[in-house]
Formats: sequence, structure tokens, C-alpha cells
Amino acid sequence: MTSLVLTISETLRYRGALGQWSWVLHRITGLGVVFFLTLHVIDTSWAVFYPALYVDAVAAYQSPIFTLGEFGLVASVVYHAFNGLRISIFDNRPAMWKHQARAAVIVVAATIIILIPTFILMFDHVLDFYNEGNVPMNVIDAVVKQAPFGAGIALAILAAVAVSGITGVILPDQKSKGRGSRLERFWWSFMRVSGVLILPLVFGHLAMIHLVQGVFDLTLAGSEVVGTTVANTSGTAVEFVASRWNFLVGGIAVWKLYDFALLSLVTVHGFNGLRYVLTDYTSGNRLARNAAIYLCVIGAVVLLVLGGLALLSTIGDDAIRLAEEATLALRSGG
Repeated sequence: MTSLVLTISETLRYRGALGQWSWVLHRITGLGVVFFLTLHVIDTSWAVFYPALYVDAVAAYQSPIFTLGEFGLVASVVYHAFNGLRISIFDNRPAMWKHQARAAVIVVAATIIILIPTFILMFDHVLDFYNEGNVPMNVIDAVVKQAPFGAGIALAILAAVAVSGITGVILPDQKSKGRGSRLERFWWSFMRVSGVLILPLVFGHLAMIHLVQGVFDLTLAGSEVVGTTVANTSGTAVEFVASRWNFLVGGIAVWKLYDFALLSLVTVHGFNGLRYVLTDYTSGNRLARNAAIYLCVIGAVVLLVLGGLALLSTIGDDAIRLAEEATLALRSGG
């Protein structure tokens, strides 16, 4: 905690300016993306396992508070992606680090250039939703419906602390034996390589789900599902997900493969980045440091297993029927 307070205070006092602020903003945007990733993977799995809950989740995302959050998410993804590319290039070309300040300015400029038309298109979807007379979920209900996520995160933290305490008694301190340097070099390389591989996947996903159709179009009856040739006849988000995942090109479920690649790379990249951040501020306490590592492992494993099982499953007509019933109940206030 002391090191975290020191980081914040020194960041505010730092006179080197641009390099420090790029570092801070990269971490903040990364943390925001990991938080959303956790929510998104879990609630999308509900389209398979708990269709009624997925209806509630999408309705919450269409509320004003989450609409603002969506704009923040897109901004975070775009900046983090561009700045990560800058870091990857310079880390592989150390002689270019003398140009890092100029590159940081270019990253900010590129982010703004991309976000201006992006936000205009996103806001157009918001206006269409309200102009059609739709009534969004109120803010309080939208926030309350996120309580299970908070409880799950708290449980994961408790489990990580418990495992850290137990292993701390049983196992020797690995750090004192100087192990892990080869593994850390692997993770260093992985973060750079995966960051580049993620770019087309994540920008493609943002374009399809936030621009071409948008969150509000997930529940638009009769609309063509982006990336497919079929329509969402029921107007439920469950059918939207089912139509994408069941769409075949040459007998291959292309969007399942796409989403699996995105899930795998972003989850491992994101939680390893979270490990870097957390261990920076817990390095002086073995229990806290190991708990931070275990928390990241738990988070990554849960998302990979849950998301993988959802992708391997099939969303049938029964799930869509349950989603229709839940949608009617939600709109009638039941």
C-alpha cells in the first residue's frame, strides 16, 4: 500500500511529464479493460447457461451508466492498443527509445483521430435507441445487478489469500532462490507478441459489436446479425449470440474460432498485465505478492474455462425461448 501511495504522489509531482503519464495511462486503461473483460466473458457465457440472466445483463449495458462506461471502454482499448504497439516496437528497437516522447504524442493523436468518428457512430446508436421510445433500465437496478460480480471477485480474492497463506507455510520462498527469470523472459516476450496479435482481433470485435451494430442493436428484432446472413427474429441478445456462433463458412464456425482466439489472447495478456501491476505494489510482502499472483491465475482460469465451455456448447431454441420470456417480463416490469 505504501508503494502505491508513493507511486500516485510521485506521479502527480513528476516533472518528466509525458513518459510518466504514458506509463500511468497505459496501466489505468489496462485495468479498465481487464475489469470489463471479466464481466463480458462471464455474462456472455450466460447466453448458453442462463439465458434469462443474459437478458438482464444486456439490459443493464443499455442503461445510461453503462453507456458512458462503453465509451470509456472503447477509449481505453484504443489507447492501450496503440501505446502497447509503441512499447513493443521500441522494446525490440532499443535505439529508437530516444524518440519515445514523440511517439507518445503520436499515440495520443492517433487515439483522438480514431475516437472522434467512433464516438459519433456510437452516439448515433444511442440516439436511435431513445428515439424509438425504448426505456432503459434505471441506474440503480443496473448497478444492483452487478452485485454477483462483486461477490465473485471478493470470493476470488479470499481464495487467493488463503492459497497464498497455505503455500507460504508449505513451500519455500521461490524469490529467494532466484528462480523464474527464464519464465519472466517468456512472459515479457509473450506480452509484446500477443499485444500485436490482439490488435486485429480486438479492433474487429469493437467494429462489429460497438460500431456496425452496437450494443443497442443486440435486441433489435428483425435486424441482420453482423458477420452473418441471418436475422435476429426474436430480438433477443441470446439469439444474436447464437446466430453468430452457429454461422458456418465452409462448414467452419468462423465466429466461434474468432472469439476463442480473442478470448485466449486477451485473457492471458490481460491477467498477466494485471499480475505485473499488482506485484509492483505488493513486492515487499510475500503473502500479498503471492496472493496477487494466485488471484490473476484464478481469474484467467475461470474466464478461459467458462468462456471455452460456452464456445463449445450450442445455444438451442429452448434458450432463445427462455430469453424471449425474460425479455417480456423485463419490459412489463415483472
